[in-house]
Amino acid sequence: MTFMSDGLRIRGHLRVPSGEPGTGPGLVFTGPLTGVKEQVTGHYADALAGAGYVTLAFDHRGFGASEGTPRQHEDPAGKLNDLRDALSWLAEHPAVDADRIGCVGICLGGGYALRFAAFDPRVRALVTVAGGYNDPRAMRAGMGAESYRAVLSEQMTLATRQHVTGEVEYLAAVSDDDTPALMGGAEPFAYYGTDRSTSPGWENRITRMSVYSLLTADLAVGADFISPTPWLMVHGRADDYCTPEGAQATFARAGEPKEAVWLDTTNHIDLYDVPTYVEPAVAAAEAWLARWL
Repeated sequence: MTFMSDGLRIRGHLRVPSGEPGTGPGLVFTGPLTGVKEQVTGHYADALAGAGYVTLAFDHRGFGASEGTPRQHEDPAGKLNDLRDALSWLAEHPAVDADRIGCVGICLGGGYALRFAAFDPRVRALVTVAGGYNDPRAMRAGMGAESYRAVLSEQMTLATRQHVTGEVEYLAAVSDDDTPALMGGAEPFAYYGTDRSTSPGWENRITRMSVYSLLTADLAVGADFISPTPWLMVHGRADDYCTPEGAQATFARAGEPKEAVWLDTTNHIDLYDVPTYVEPAVAAAEAWLARWL
């Protein structure tokens, strides 16, 4: 299926539970950095469709099968608009009750889902899993003010160069050698660089200017505005990429109703596709959504 967002054709996978008459609850999904609909969001969308939800997992603009340039660029404002228009499209589907729509975000998508749901009252329930809740203040504190400013300066030098040359510069998304990558280390490669995530729509590259987007996008601010929308946060106790401390700090900012479920993970990507952790995450999501949708 396709829907339009800011004049771009966005492509997704719609799952409608069989044997469900009339209108029922719907869910829109957003997922990890560089991820496409056949990967993590598709995995969760399939599981929750099995629980009776109409689910929509899609490729954000510039990624996978969706339109948009530059390709493989992290565009926070664009992603939020994609979510807005995905929900609008889903709300019009004959199998969906427009008053019973939720949003599910995994990894960086957890941050986008939080920010989106906080400012769109059409979202009646929120679930985030292993969420990356970008907060520029926390990033600057962690990096140090001078280092943070230095990286911003490097990014602006890059922006000037690209403006002059007209060429978009890229780096690898993941790498298992000395190749510079935005998501460095063995753990991201263990998912994206192996058969675990094989998808025709995924590319191992991302724009260098995506670093600026990640450093400046404030997704954690959604916590300050999410109430009274119900928020379930599922997070691993071991996570070096989206730290439990960062998740808890963001969660603490939110008002009620909210609930946190902590799982004894071994790493961040356990909650991408490992049944031992995904199954309880889905079960918690099912219970929360059944309560509020």
